[in-house]
Amino acid sequence: MAEEKKPEAAPAAAQQQQPQVQLDDSKVASLYANFCRVTGTPEELIIDFGLNTQPVGVPEKPIPVSQRIILNHYTAKRLLAALSMSVQRHEAAFGVLETDVRKRVQQQPAAGGGGK
Repeated sequence: MAEEKKPEAAPAAAQQQQPQVQLDDSKVASLYANFCRVTGTPEELIIDFGLNTQPVGVPEKPIPVSQRIILNHYTAKRLLAALSMSVQRHEAAFGVLETDVRKRVQQQPAAGGGGK
């Protein structure tokens, strides 16, 4: 009697691996932003990024927008999921991120602690 060969586990493991998307970032420009504004239409979302040099209160000067990304809603939803997962991982490792600047800024007690 001949033995039946069982399928190997390696092909199953290979099927579980998703192909990696290759990127060419040789011409990428890295820019910093501490401000973003999201606007949109029924077809797309527009995200403007800029540098707010007056982060507390309402800025007196206009915030210069240096980057604009236009996404369809499908891509925006995928971006939302990716950002949410990244923030959850960060908070699990380092603690909750407070987005309200007023809550993050705490007044330091006066030196000496004694008052009249």
